[in-house]
Amino acid sequence: MNQNQELYEFLLERTWELTEEWYESLDRSDTTGVYSSTNTDVINSLKQRNYEFHKQFCQVFVESGPHFFNELEEWVTKTARDEEHIKTPPHLILREFFRTQEQYLDLLSEFADLQKENYSFEKMNSLNRLVVQTFAKIITWFRKEQHTYIQQKLRAQQELIDELGSPVIRLNKDLALLPLVGDIDTERAQNLIENALNQCAEGQFSHLLIDLSGVVVVDTMVAQQIFQLIEALGLIGVTSTLSGIRPEIAQTAVQLGIDFSSVSVASTLEEAMKNPLHF
Repeated sequence: MNQNQELYEFLLERTWELTEEWYESLDRSDTTGVYSSTNTDVINSLKQRNYEFHKQFCQVFVESGPHFFNELEEWVTKTARDEEHIKTPPHLILREFFRTQEQYLDLLSEFADLQKENYSFEKMNSLNRLVVQTFAKIITWFRKEQHTYIQQKLRAQQELIDELGSPVIRLNKDLALLPLVGDIDTERAQNLIENALNQCAEGQFSHLLIDLSGVVVVDTMVAQQIFQLIEALGLIGVTSTLSGIRPEIAQTAVQLGIDFSSVSVASTLEEAMKNPLHF
C-alpha cells in the first residue's frame, strides 16, 4: 500500500466527522443564507452536500487530474445551482470553502505526525500545495458555474418581463391591442417588435391597435422602432393604428421631425376601436 493510499483511507474514515465538526463550528452571526438556516431539511441537505464533497475530495490524493474533476462535476453543478446557496452571500460561501481547506491542512499535519518516518518536509509541502491548488480550482469553478447559472436565470426573467411588458391582447377574431406603458428605451423597443410580431403571427390578427397613452417620452430612436414594427407587421399582413399620442409627445415628435402622416392615427383608443383604419 503506497503512502497516498494510506492517507486517502485515513481521511475517508473521518469524512462524516469532518462534516459534523464543520457544521458545529459554523459562524451563524450572519442570518442570511444557507449556513444560518434552522430548517431541518435545509440543514440535513447542507450536511449531506458537505459529506459528499469530503468523500470526493479525498480522492485527489490517489487520483488527481482530469478524472478527479470529472467526478466532482456533479457536486459543483448541483451545489452552485442550489437555491439555498444562490441566496447565500458569496463571501460566506468563500469563507466556508477556506475553512474546509483548513480542515484538510490540519489533517495532513496530523497524519504526518503519525507517519514521521515516511513523510519528509518536501513530501508534506507537496501535499499542502496540492490541497491549496485544488481548492483554488474548485472555488473558481464553483463561482463561475454559479455566475453562469444566475445570469441565465436573469436573462430568462428579463425575457418574461419584456414579454409581459408588451402583451398583445385579442379583442376579437381579427383585432388585437398592444398597450404601451412607461419608458421605452431602444432595447425594450427591439424586444417589443419581436414579441408583437410573434404574437400577431400566432394569433393570426389582421389589425393591431398600438396605444401610446401610457407612454410619457418618445425619442427619435424609439419612434423609428415603432415605425419598424408597423412596417414589419405590414409585411405579414397586419395593418396598424396608433392611438393615445399625448400632446407633449406630439409636440416632441414635431420638433424631432417625426412624420406620422403615413400612419393610421386615432386620438384615443376608444376612437381607434370604433374605426381601426382611421386616417
